[in-house]
Amino acid sequence: MNKKCLLCPNGCNIDKTKQKGLCGTDNDIRIAKYYLHPFEEPVISGTRGSGTVFFCGCSLKCAFCQNFELSRNLRGKVIKPSELAEIFKDLESKGAHNINLVNPTHYSDKIVEAFKIYRPKIPVVYNTHGYERIEILKVMNEYVDIYLPDMKFFSPTLSKRYTGKADYFEVASKALEFMIESKPTVFNENNMMTQGVIVRHLVLPQATSDSKKILDWFKPLDKNAFINVMSQYTPFGDVENFPELQRKLTKREYDNVIDYAISLGITNMYYQEQQSADEKYIPSWDY
Repeated sequence: MNKKCLLCPNGCNIDKTKQKGLCGTDNDIRIAKYYLHPFEEPVISGTRGSGTVFFCGCSLKCAFCQNFELSRNLRGKVIKPSELAEIFKDLESKGAHNINLVNPTHYSDKIVEAFKIYRPKIPVVYNTHGYERIEILKVMNEYVDIYLPDMKFFSPTLSKRYTGKADYFEVASKALEFMIESKPTVFNENNMMTQGVIVRHLVLPQATSDSKKILDWFKPLDKNAFINVMSQYTPFGDVENFPELQRKLTKREYDNVIDYAISLGITNMYYQEQQSADEKYIPSWDY
């Protein structure tokens, strides 16, 4: 964390006070919304909601991003680290079960500044696409209680097609293994996660074989973390040049992946109903 930005694996090595990085952001924090979010995993959202802060920009930029306007930094409100600290306080006072930082990677230096102003008394969730530098995770690990990372792709061909990054799995697998080793699972008396890792994998149309390879990778980690195999893919973002992404996932495709997970003996698993593939679950942005 220094003046030349190396916060993510893109390694821009630029002065963000003078230009934007590949994440689309400069030296300012930009957010699109913060509120008590009811649609995370039950052990995260609970009964009162997860205190979620949605950050703008993205260091990965999947073509099918459901938060496309945010990831491309097309909207949002600029705030200071001191204002972010006040948001933490506000969410905490409203009864949030945790502080949930959505897509925080490229703001991690500013988030640390906010934590030095105010350290939440509730768990902190690091909600990420998984494309992370371990060196930065080691800094954030002091402040983070729960990791909520994606594991999006196994195939370098698939990740390059949808994100331009053939090294996604190579980078993300090491990052996630660090997270799992760092944060053993802990639940409180109300069955809310207070420490641990939930890996998220979104099954994509015509990509069930890739999903199965991710499950093979996760199987040895099953006793130390959870996985959420998600069916909620909805055509969104910039999918005009990807015919296979212009439809929702079929029940047959999703069931095929879930059956495979069961055949592997994976027990720490969440799964979704097909009706979760709906734009109504995408928040309306405030800024």
